[in-house]
Amino acid sequence: MDMILNELGKLNLAELNALSIQINAWKEVKCKTNLTKGAHVWVVQKTKRTSGVINKVNKTRCLVDMSGTTYNVPMSMLEPK
Repeated sequence: MDMILNELGKLNLAELNALSIQINAWKEVKCKTNLTKGAHVWVVQKTKRTSGVINKVNKTRCLVDMSGTTYNVPMSMLEPK
């Protein structure tokens, strides 16, 4: 891990931005494989995490039931329990 961090420190701003975009894409792909109807998830916001259950999986968002209310949540905000 230290070797990776040292190499990242050598990158310029444009390369770091491109890497950030790629990492977000990988996170979304990995997240999509774990999200299915009926799965228990955490909806992660800046200051809190809320428990929920997926009702429907769409292309980029999921319908998540949280405390009796259904929300349309981006997959990037969901973490499997």
